Amino acid sequence: MAHCTKCGAAVGDGAGFCPSCGAAQAAPGAVQSAPPAGVPAAQPQMAENVAGLLCYVLGWVTGLIFYFIDKRPYVRFHAAQSIVVFGGLHIISIVLGMFFGISLMAGGLTGFSMGYAVYAIVNLVGLVLWILLMIKAYQGERFRVPVAADIAEKLFGKA
Repeated sequence: MAHCTKCGAAVGDGAGFCPSCGAAQAAPGAVQSAPPAGVPAAQPQMAENVAGLLCYVLGWVTGLIFYFIDKRPYVRFHAAQSIVVFGGLHIISIVLGMFFGISLMAGGLTGFSMGYAVYAIVNLVGLVLWILLMIKAYQGERFRVPVAADIAEKLFGKA
């Protein structure tokens, strides 16, 4: 005798519905099979455009993560570009901060104010690129930052 798949009550052979809860039963003769033991169920994969967008969310950090976990060419392109663009901007910001921090101690406010203006421009460029690259990746475009995309291809290979 078969049992209901919903409530577990005894169901007559060939019954279309459970007499206890009314749940539809498998068609007579149909075999319900579970995936074999040790074989994981298929996981739905994230859409490429969403993964491309996420490559840019935390700058070079998420680029690095997605470069190693996702092997699709579209996602790897955006991950490599994210690493180069935002890694480079991060290094430039650190160097400018160190250089103009030293100029404050040595030369006074004149050198510091000029350095702060350059530092602010670098951060503004980073913000604009961050927004632009996320939008373009979500739209499914392979938008190439002129110098950074070439460097990314040389370092990480063509994706």
